[in-house]
Formats: sequence, C-alpha cells, structure tokens
Amino acid sequence: MLLITSTDTEAGKTVLTAALAAYAQKYHPRQNWGILKPIQCGVGDREFYAEVFDRSIEDINPIYLESPVAPPIAATQTGVHIDLGIAWQALTRMRQHHDFVLVESIGGLGTPITNELVVADLAREWRLPAVLVVPVKLGSIGLAVANVALARQYNVQLRGIVLNCTQPLSSAEIANFAPSELIQSLTSTPVIGCLPYLSDLHNLDLLAAAAADLELEVLLPNLALT
Repeated sequence: MLLITSTDTEAGKTVLTAALAAYAQKYHPRQNWGILKPIQCGVGDREFYAEVFDRSIEDINPIYLESPVAPPIAATQTGVHIDLGIAWQALTRMRQHHDFVLVESIGGLGTPITNELVVADLAREWRLPAVLVVPVKLGSIGLAVANVALARQYNVQLRGIVLNCTQPLSSAEIANFAPSELIQSLTSTPVIGCLPYLSDLHNLDLLAAAAADLELEVLLPNLALT
C-alpha cells in the first residue's frame, strides 16, 4: 500500500497516483493494483480514475460528499455523518484482492477529514506508508520542511518526497525553487524524483514515462521493476 499525500490541494497527488498506475498497467500488466480515494468532496479524482483506468467509481471512492470543501464542512452542510469505518472496509477489501493499493488522500496531511481528525491521523491509524508530493514553486522548501515535521509529529512513515511541476519550468527554475539536496538535508527525507509538467493526464504513455524516472523501488518495493 502507498498513501499519496501532499502539502496542500492542487499539489499533484492525482498526477503521481495516475503516473504510478499507468506505469504498473504498461510495464507490469500481471500485477493486480487498485486505486482508492477514501473521501472525495465534489467532482474530480474518482471520475478521472474511472474514465482513464476503466474502474468502478463505487470501488474507487467509498465516501462522497457533494460540496467541494473540507469534509467536515461538506458533511455539516448536507447533514451527513462521516463514517470512516466504511472507508476502512473498502481498503481492507481492496487489499485482499490486489497486489498493491494506491491510496490518494484528500488535500494535504493537515487537511481535516472529520471535526477531530486530519489526514495524518488516518495515515497513522491505518499504518499507511506515505509519499509527500511537493509542488515546485516559490516556497517549496518551507512547505516540505513543515509537512515532514507534521508527518513526524503524527508518526507517519514517509518513504520520500516527490516534487511536481504544476506548470512548465526550466531545470534552472526547478533547482532554484526546490533544490533536492537542500530539501533532503533539511528534512532528512529522500527526494525520489521530480514529475515534469503534464498537460494531458489522459496520455498514459507520458504518465508511465514520468513514473519511470522516479525511484520506484523506494515508493513501491513490492512492484517488480524491469
């Protein structure tokens, strides 16, 4: 299992999740993998994964709230109680039938999922090893440092950091905004690659190629590499 989390919304969780799935589908077709979005608010990821990877929306997303805001707020607006047991049962079933499961969190590690819990709580309680996606922009270093500290506070097992270009950037800009060696030094956490800007997430070949440039043996040690 692997939890794909991030510093915030729109950081690149979906890009990394889709890239890993596309890589597995292209290079390891015998591997049975699953994608789980435990909680989703508003239209977005579950619809994308269902379309691109031909999966059932019901299997991908056990808890859905219509309003595109934080889960406890969305639940209050509609008078719904968030029962995390439903999501846990979905994950348990998926683990029983798949070689590995990609679990995409909602928002970042500090995003609330109920009035009492944040994503980091879920990672700890469910014992999910995680990867932290950090968007490449001014402030990336601070975001990485703060979120790694948050992960440690909650005893989340971080396998590494993946940088993600949310817009086209040159190598020099990437080095200036998110220098890997400095981030690794400040966080004591490996930076295991940088995803380029991908304008078309429906292009599975480009997604798979992007994943191939990451240190996949760190992220998914059970996935046999070619």
